[in-house]
Amino acid sequence: MGDPESVRRKKLLFRAWHRGTREADFLLGSFAESHLGSFDSAQLDRFEALLEVEDAEIYDWVCGRTIPDHARRTDIVRLLLNFRLPTA
Repeated sequence: MGDPESVRRKKLLFRAWHRGTREADFLLGSFAESHLGSFDSAQLDRFEALLEVEDAEIYDWVCGRTIPDHARRTDIVRLLLNFRLPTA
């Protein structure tokens, strides 16, 4: 089946693409496709924690309506906030 880290990345990618709202699926799924391969184990932990945050809260961060509280302002969240979705 593969090494544990590879399996973990595949599971995280699946979770990122299956959030519940189409907007969050596309945002987090695209972000994961772009960045998961370069994340170290600690960054994978922080990405996994990000996936526990409600879609609406993440969407508000991305739209600039709110800012993440201090505890959530990780390198992963900063990458997400600077991430630009692919255009057609």
